Amino acid sequence: MFIAEPLDQIYWNVRYRLSSHAISQPVIVIPLDNQGSGSTKSSGWTTMEQARLLELVRRQVPRKVVLDARVDTGQSIWGDRALARAIGELGDDFSLVLRNNSVDADSHGEFLFPASSVVPRSRIAISKWNANFIDFATTAPYAVRIDGKSYPTVGPAVAGIRGREGGVYVPDFSLDPDSVPQLPVSKLLNGKFAPGLLTGRTVVISDFGTAGRPIGYFGHGRTPDIALAFAGSEGLRRPFAIVLPRLVLLGLLAVCLALAANARSRREKALFYIAACGVTFVLPAILVEFGILSFTDQLLATMAIYGSIRLWQKWRRRVQHTSASGLPNLLSLTSKQIEVGRDVVVAVIARYEEILATLPKELHGECARQIARRLSVGSGRSEIYNGDGGHFAWTEEARPLEMQLNHLEGLRALFSAPLQIGEHTFDTNIHFGLDRNEGVDALARVNSALASANEALTSGRSIELFEAARLAEAPWELSLHARIDEGLRNGDIWLAFQPQWDFAEKRFCGAEALIRWNHPTRGPIAPDAFILQAERAGRIDALTFWVLEEAITAALEINALGPRFQMSINLSAQMVDKPNLVSNIAEVVQRRGIDPSLLTIEVTETSSVHNRPAARHNLSQLRALGFRLSIDDFGTGEASLSYLAELPSDELKIDRRFVSRITTAERERAIVAYTIALAHDLHQEVVAEGIEDEATLQLLMELGCDYAQGYYLGKPQSFADFIQTYRRSADIQIGIV
Repeated sequence: MFIAEPLDQIYWNVRYRLSSHAISQPVIVIPLDNQGSGSTKSSGWTTMEQARLLELVRRQVPRKVVLDARVDTGQSIWGDRALARAIGELGDDFSLVLRNNSVDADSHGEFLFPASSVVPRSRIAISKWNANFIDFATTAPYAVRIDGKSYPTVGPAVAGIRGREGGVYVPDFSLDPDSVPQLPVSKLLNGKFAPGLLTGRTVVISDFGTAGRPIGYFGHGRTPDIALAFAGSEGLRRPFAIVLPRLVLLGLLAVCLALAANARSRREKALFYIAACGVTFVLPAILVEFGILSFTDQLLATMAIYGSIRLWQKWRRRVQHTSASGLPNLLSLTSKQIEVGRDVVVAVIARYEEILATLPKELHGECARQIARRLSVGSGRSEIYNGDGGHFAWTEEARPLEMQLNHLEGLRALFSAPLQIGEHTFDTNIHFGLDRNEGVDALARVNSALASANEALTSGRSIELFEAARLAEAPWELSLHARIDEGLRNGDIWLAFQPQWDFAEKRFCGAEALIRWNHPTRGPIAPDAFILQAERAGRIDALTFWVLEEAITAALEINALGPRFQMSINLSAQMVDKPNLVSNIAEVVQRRGIDPSLLTIEVTETSSVHNRPAARHNLSQLRALGFRLSIDDFGTGEASLSYLAELPSDELKIDRRFVSRITTAERERAIVAYTIALAHDLHQEVVAEGIEDEATLQLLMELGCDYAQGYYLGKPQSFADFIQTYRRSADIQIGIV
């Protein structure tokens, strides 16, 4: 499996780099340094000089002598005789290493044998290694056969082992080759070494790399091949010398993976996966300590392939299923074709994240499954899809709308009983989103049902329907951010001013600044429509401060014409509790140089404010800076008596729904009269909105109202038109004597 061999190379390099030890045998190296006299051969040493070296070493009574150098016989008859005599005196304790430039070549023609009269064939050892694809030694034979004769290899020669011909052994590459002690040849020749240093040791006299080629040594890169001889001699001390067939560990790994795949519990599965990792990464490293070599390439390749497949399957399952519950994910529903005549329903559980935070992690899946079981029973659908945040989806038969809504209300009843998850009990509140837009792709339908469910949850309604008209408007709403910016740039969004009449002074005393939008293709857009979308899109802050800037410009110009003129500005409930509201408004007012008392801030519908104490604090701070505060639409929604108790206001604006009927309905007239009297008792001023005729205006004056606003007095108009109206106001008769 050539493609996986690099994995084996990496494994053994890491294995031996992490474990290293010094040589345990009494070995010493005498490296030759090419200081022989008169020779032009590669070793630089004549046979006479080599004979002298062997004689000096022999006198120290070594255990064994290994000459790892080229012997050039036939150059000097006296030198050859001296070397033969020295070798003869060493006898069986001498070996000459023959090597060539190929790592594992063993043909006779590749080795240069010296004359047998000088070096007997029985004293020859061959440097022979079995190597991998990049010439890193893996094993070595005990002996090689050349021209019909068997020669031991260098590892057994250094270890002093002879007589084995068949089989291979595993070198111990955890041996640090730098730990082998050395004695410089110059000190040997001059006798400058400790007495007894060589006694009883295996002495290796070596070119130490000047001959032959370096060979790969796991964990240490490429080294002279004599270093492998030391690793080989260390490996021969192990109890076994076995190269394990690849199928042995590969079969064991396959068994572990098969058992893991069929395990019934997570614990069993984890144990078998741990065993598989042990077979792949740990067992080969342990076996080699006993001399049993196993090639890891196929093991590692199998684990890599299997792991990749499992990761892909896990990723695919995570995409298609929730990790905790095992229920199909919403993406699984969007990938299917929704049949004609079916509605898409999404249910969302209120405070679902809080429920999960209360439960131990191992019960999260059970919680989702219990909810899905109730929905399955109520809907008659066996497959319920689970999404994040407590969303559950399925498809229903498209019944008539009223029947479908009644059916979903019935489903809510199933959740009147609390959920029992382990030892925990939870009340549940469920909301539904319904999509009935056939002919649209599944992804769009699921997303529209999700949006409806979230809207039902936010608004507190049981069911929200995502209708076709709303689906058609979705692209417009979702691009509102960019469209508002464009409208502000090109003037499609502009500020209108509606005048306010002072009953006491009989003049226009102020105006309410109202934002308008004339879209080039859609025409005039109702303020309620785009302001609500701006709040959803997070653009209401930019619009409000744009209105503030434009209103200040208008107020400064009008106040320069004569009597005091009050400008009213609406403040969104989404901004009332923001920490930087007061500082941002104060910065604008200070920069523009306007008296804050000329500006009235109108506030309504604080029911949507998340932090009511912060809202009250901000409004109090604005009032302390000099701004006038007005309670808008008093009498509707939350703008009632509770506002008077909570907000530090200066003015009440009575909603048009009460004002428009005071001339015909006694109850409304009594409510308006009471409100005016109450406001005056609280030192508040009153503005009446929605005045459509002279009779209403006259009656409000009689009831003691302070200010009036409505179409009868003037519609919202551009500033150019408004300023002309204001300048003519002294000459206009409005039926008030």
